[in-house]
Amino acid sequence: MATQPTNVLFVVMDTVRKDHLTPYGYDRPTTPGLEEFAAEATVFEQAVAPAPWTLPVHASLFTGMYPSQHGADQENPYLDGATTLAETLSREGYDTACYSSNAWITPYTHLTDGFDEQDNFFEVMPGEFLSGPLAKAWQTLNDNERLRAIADKLVSLGNTAHEYLAGGEGADSKTPSVIDQTQTFVSDSQSESGWFAFINLMDAHLPYHPPEEFKREFAPGVDSADVCQNSKEYNSGARDITEEEFEDIRGLYDAEIAHIDAELTRLFDFLKEEDEWEDTAVVVCADHGELHGEHDLYGHEFCLYDPLVNVPLMVKHPALDANRRADQVELLDIYHTVLDALDVEGGVPTSAGETAIARDRTRSLLSDSYRQFSRASNPDAGQRAAPEGEYAFVEYSRPVVELKQLEEKAKGAGITLPTDSRFYSRMRAARRPDAKYVRIDRIPDEAYRLDRDPDELEPLSTDDEAIAATEAALSAFEEYIGGAWTDALDDEVSDDTVEEMDDEAQERLRDLGYLE
Repeated sequence: MATQPTNVLFVVMDTVRKDHLTPYGYDRPTTPGLEEFAAEATVFEQAVAPAPWTLPVHASLFTGMYPSQHGADQENPYLDGATTLAETLSREGYDTACYSSNAWITPYTHLTDGFDEQDNFFEVMPGEFLSGPLAKAWQTLNDNERLRAIADKLVSLGNTAHEYLAGGEGADSKTPSVIDQTQTFVSDSQSESGWFAFINLMDAHLPYHPPEEFKREFAPGVDSADVCQNSKEYNSGARDITEEEFEDIRGLYDAEIAHIDAELTRLFDFLKEEDEWEDTAVVVCADHGELHGEHDLYGHEFCLYDPLVNVPLMVKHPALDANRRADQVELLDIYHTVLDALDVEGGVPTSAGETAIARDRTRSLLSDSYRQFSRASNPDAGQRAAPEGEYAFVEYSRPVVELKQLEEKAKGAGITLPTDSRFYSRMRAARRPDAKYVRIDRIPDEAYRLDRDPDELEPLSTDDEAIAATEAALSAFEEYIGGAWTDALDDEVSDDTVEEMDDEAQERLRDLGYLE
């Protein structure tokens, strides 16, 4: 590989758990391609995502900021006021492209700002989805601040359309298109500086309808239409799932991951055939994981347990040895790693008033000084977190879309959800490899010794020294970030503004499962 790669390929495997990948010791051969890739990459054992779901994680990856700093969540499903990684690299002369089948990564959320080329491969979005009455509704929502509370529902329609509306075969049918388009972008790139390609692969996101060849291997005899594919039914208590059914669900999930692996292998082989591999730094990670019944939860909402936030991360770069690292890292630092890989300083706002984070080598995985920052004496220290670098931080604001669906499933089953529960809670966590402390605004905090209790089954108090230190680090982070979440949000999750949309638009929302 070149001493200084001219290109970066950044891959996010959406919703992929670390412990279902062959390089992380999984006993099923889900990812032989990634196992081969891991032989020439650094495999990180303790990578921590800044949130447990797509939108805030990607906003952090693209800005170098924690979720409460960039502000993109379901209550404000837009990245506003920040200069993105793609904007910085485009300004430096790099060809940039973003391809995905994730409905959150679109021009409407501004996550694609700065990419020269982008396509999210949803046939219902932006074409059919933003035409006719829905286009009018979208404009109304964005022009009227009072109505923007519903905008997240329109953006996230693709998560439901993912099942069959987008082409009839689920997002898996889009993954080959993502890979094909990435290959075309690489072949067509003419920049003397190089290229930056970002791709998000949605196969492992619910619902699971894997291609038949992978289903035969990992879920033989399982009909994906017969298992529970709606996590809100289970989480609300409206439907039970037996361990046997969860085993079938995990088999389908493994088949989806195997499809990702096959398509990534096809992309990697293409880069080698085109003599691009040696000049390309490659980052492969997940934005978050998934729960399949652990802690009586299904999906990736309402908690910060490790299967969601301790994610896979592998990086190929000449500054990194082909080995495994057990030190804790943060996904947020990939922003600085990409800038470092291309020797770009960043920090120049695209527009007046925007925040632009400059490269910080103590935040770059390529640097010998990685994580060697300490408490910032200057409260305006920009990209640096206040506590020492041994801690990672996770933030989770209340997921209003999922919560509304959860309430509807519970109501249909005659169940009343307690408002003093994790479903209505905001959460923040500090984590180090041996301990985690989770601050929760409606129920008691949770704390675990991960070295002795990796499944997080035995909560501890601050009487434990490691727990006490981790809680103190969280408190320092909260003070730095703008205060702890101690004021519980209102119980009511209102959809009153939907009634201001015309009948046809409401019917479309109803068809897609966002209204009862």
